Amino acid sequence: MAIQRILIVDDSPTERFFLADLLGKNGYEINMAENGTEALEKAKSLKPDLILMDVVMPGMNGFQATRAISRDDDVKHIPVILCTTKNQETDKIWGMRQGAIEYMTKPIDGAALLQKIRSL
Repeated sequence: MAIQRILIVDDSPTERFFLADLLGKNGYEINMAENGTEALEKAKSLKPDLILMDVVMPGMNGFQATRAISRDDDVKHIPVILCTTKNQETDKIWGMRQGAIEYMTKPIDGAALLQKIRSL
């Protein structure tokens, strides 16, 4: 399945803009959420093909949101790529255990992200 619709989840307007600009210029349809709770709601209503999820956010963090998505029958098929400043190996292992298919640390390398998306 080719990825077309992507949900960007990040509490930073700068990060959301960077990712939306990069992906929009490469032909992807973009939706955005500012926190984990909103991400879960939008995942259920919009059914995106991919979710790019920050980890450090107020309220429900990205690990919690990824776990909730991966355990919800309606949306568990949607792949999640964690995009975060948390760069410890234990963070990566924990993120993958929550259901993420990939873990990228910020600053995000645009070319590497696009390559990962195209390989899905």
